Amino acid sequence: MSPLRYAVLVSPLSPEDGGGFLATVPDLPGCMSDGETPQEAISNVQDAIESWIEATHDMGRDIPPPSKRAAIG
Repeated sequence: MSPLRYAVLVSPLSPEDGGGFLATVPDLPGCMSDGETPQEAISNVQDAIESWIEATHDMGRDIPPPSKRAAIG
């Protein structure tokens, strides 16, 4: 399963949270990463998706299929 198939939501972080952007993956609870730019956040979250899938597989849990939502970048 390709990590690029999952929808990614990008939102700005407040200055109190360090600024930059947060990328979350709604289909994978708790899967997120950040970056200085939206593009960096999306790039960083790809590693998080791969790690999330690997950890979930190692725990013997089901990996949710990607939803029909389009990725937002």
